[in-house]
Amino acid sequence: MPAPQHLPWAKKYPASVDWSAPLPDGPLTDILDRAARDFAANPAIDFMGSITTYKELASQVAHAAKGLQRMGVKKGDRVGMFLPNTPTYVILYFAVLRVGGIVVNFNPLYAEREIEKQIKDSGCTIMATVDLPQCLGKLQSMLGTTCLHKIIVTRIEDLLPPVTGFLYSIFKRKDIARVPDEAAFVMFDVLMDNDGKPHEVAIDPHQDVAVLQYTGGTTGVPKGAMLTHANLIANVKQSQLIFAGVAWGQERMLGVLPFFHVFAMTAVMNFAVLIGGCIIMLPRFDLKQTVKTIHQKKPTLFPAVPTIYTAINHYKNLGRYNLRSIKYCISGGAPLPLEVKHDFEKLTGCIVVEGYGLSETSPVTHCNPVDGENKAGSIGLPLPQTTVEIVSLDDHQTILPQGETGEVCIRGPQVMKGYWRHAEETTQVMDHLPDGGVRLHTGDVGYLDPDGYTFIVDRIKDMIMAGGFKIYPRNVEEAIYQNHAVEECVVAGIPDAYRGQTVKAWIKLREGHALSNDALRDFLKDKLSPIEMPKQIEFRDSLPKTLIGKLSRKLMLEDEAAKAAAKA
Repeated sequence: MPAPQHLPWAKKYPASVDWSAPLPDGPLTDILDRAARDFAANPAIDFMGSITTYKELASQVAHAAKGLQRMGVKKGDRVGMFLPNTPTYVILYFAVLRVGGIVVNFNPLYAEREIEKQIKDSGCTIMATVDLPQCLGKLQSMLGTTCLHKIIVTRIEDLLPPVTGFLYSIFKRKDIARVPDEAAFVMFDVLMDNDGKPHEVAIDPHQDVAVLQYTGGTTGVPKGAMLTHANLIANVKQSQLIFAGVAWGQERMLGVLPFFHVFAMTAVMNFAVLIGGCIIMLPRFDLKQTVKTIHQKKPTLFPAVPTIYTAINHYKNLGRYNLRSIKYCISGGAPLPLEVKHDFEKLTGCIVVEGYGLSETSPVTHCNPVDGENKAGSIGLPLPQTTVEIVSLDDHQTILPQGETGEVCIRGPQVMKGYWRHAEETTQVMDHLPDGGVRLHTGDVGYLDPDGYTFIVDRIKDMIMAGGFKIYPRNVEEAIYQNHAVEECVVAGIPDAYRGQTVKAWIKLREGHALSNDALRDFLKDKLSPIEMPKQIEFRDSLPKTLIGKLSRKLMLEDEAAKAAAKA
């Protein structure tokens, strides 16, 4: 069924996608139950050669759920996940949800100060981790100083195939943390030692929170977006609907993005479980390992961030590998340069589409169509039952016509319940409308074109104000990326005594290429206005990235501020 004609994107909405399609609203664990019923013998997880079927996964989740109940976990309790990509993450994620608990995702690279703040804010009493010093070591200091009183520990060697695990325990012993023999530490195998028959817990999918996903959001202070069961199950179904060509029970999903990040949680883990696909799981992104895994394991689906596709495009030894098993890729987390998209499609023969989302929207709201027009620079069309409104930057309420630039706002079943224990910040970003609906302010500036495609101009907080003029870093970055010598770039506003802020660009060049400041400015003359032209340009061997591989403007600015302070 086509999208209703009154919607701006109706005439361009793919015929294969029903915008009005009904969406499930039960507990998120329903997707695992269905996969275990319909694809019991199919592989659910392939972790470093160790295979888990859907029947085995469902059984493991049941045992973990019973174990959590024996530990005293009740409905509404928060359980922290301080884990890299491992089968334990998937098992405990669904087990926590089955007993009515709330998953709280933690980044294993967080500093102890950040971990402590998030534990205290979320009220986590139990955390799960692995016996690696960089993980377990950080959590040990939280016992007795925060509300944390139990740590579930998985042995790395138990996650690997028997021979590999045995060899790891011998030759990597220095990389394994000693687990204290104390009541506060519960080994994962002990947690699982039960009859696998947890008590049933009633879930209200629209009211009960499934995940606290911490984010800076649009107000800067880290806070937990409350994602309900209904939010998450609706969003994974919405995501599946726009990929009408996926084959249920047959796809192989490459899971290299970290599951604690909301993009990977939905677009990799939950998506694969929904369709009964196999998650080819890697603990982290390593370029050589990733390319080798694609060649050997032949994944068909590969969600990633642009920098990962860029790294593969430029890998020296690509001639040794066949990457043409990949059918579909969804790129998120950052703008996808057109050249990166085309190069990766040419390399693999796949279709790469750019999507968009936020932690507050579970996270996906937009995607360029798989079987329709992909517009360069656009985040695409809204997902089924998702509505986009552009509101005035002046009053934050007036809905603007197509073509006019304002704040991008979202309405849909994937929009969060609110921020955990931050009522004021929730009020700042969520409008409760007369028709009973809720509108989320994204903090992004953009517009709808005549066909209903959404274009993001930039983040409101990243906008550069130079001498009274508004400059959008993304626009400058896109112009710089047109130079073939540029592999990566970040643009931001830095303090300027005269204009308030001025434009600076940090650039990493492609290997074997050269570019001077003057040559780049000359190249940009017909692409940028004088006010947008970078006044400072710094070439670097590498640019800082977040754990999921997204170029980090924040880290770049922190580095700039540190250098300025050192000079003062």
